[in-house]
Amino acid sequence: MRKSKAEAAETRKRIVAAAAAEFRKNGIVATGLSDLMKAAGLTHGGFYKHFESKDQLIAEACAEAGRALAEKVAANASKGSAVASYLSARHRDNPADGCPLAALGSELARCDERTREVATAGFERLVGILAGQFAKLSPEEARRRALVSASTMIGALAMARMVNDTNLSAEILQEAEASISRL
Repeated sequence: MRKSKAEAAETRKRIVAAAAAEFRKNGIVATGLSDLMKAAGLTHGGFYKHFESKDQLIAEACAEAGRALAEKVAANASKGSAVASYLSARHRDNPADGCPLAALGSELARCDERTREVATAGFERLVGILAGQFAKLSPEEARRRALVSASTMIGALAMARMVNDTNLSAEILQEAEASISRL
């Protein structure tokens, strides 16, 4: 029995959401299509009914993860805690729900042009949100500080996840936050 267009659209959304989490959790290369479909509660065979290729899904999953990140950062920015929330142990310890740029940066750099466009747009969105925190500065200076802040945040989170020393990991996050607060 065929699904309605609305059901197919919901299934596609479920696959994209599952892929966004699985890619951030395990990496793009380490996540196979059968893993993605299983995470979405579906069988491997249905993948090509929704997507032309894994690359198409990667781009859409990256866009979804970027959208979710922007919502979280914007909500925390309105509370004055965007940097602290981003550079938290909770964010560090939950890559599946976190920033795709920190979780997948080196892999995204090797993806196709469409995925890199999506990643670039996500980074620009993050920079725009952070620039809003420097509203008293000129737009050029606010952007400069936001670029430094976003880059520091992404790099610090990636490094904090990479190291195997919990004290060093916490220190990386704390010092990155302190550095940004001095901007």
